[in-house]
Amino acid sequence: QVQLVESGGGLVQAGGSLRLSCVASGRTFSSYTMAWFRQAPGKERELVAAISRSGDMTYYADFVKGRFFISGDNAKNTVHLQMNSLKPEDTAVYYCAAEASGLWWWSRISSANEYDYWGQGTQVTVSS
Repeated sequence: QVQLVESGGGLVQAGGSLRLSCVASGRTFSSYTMAWFRQAPGKERELVAAISRSGDMTYYADFVKGRFFISGDNAKNTVHLQMNSLKPEDTAVYYCAAEASGLWWWSRISSANEYDYWGQGTQVTVSS
């Protein structure tokens, strides 16, 4: 069993930055693909960024490329999402997720249904 706890959300003006953190406890953190998803009111949960269990591969959704950066620290069982140049449309609840197979396949990393563990979510609100 893995427990994920997010932190770092809040209210920020457009153009500002936030850094989300996700601390994992339980099984070996380095075995999992880790990802950040987000869900805005009335919208489906969508993949924002993912990082492979080795940390050498990352994926970013087109709408955050060049603005958001995902990183992992296996020694601290932590994954971060650095969010820069925030826009009002980035407003959402952001969730940390862990996928147990560790397989870096698009079919695995792209679908929320493939993730085995989720955090409780942290609200990010970007004002215009």
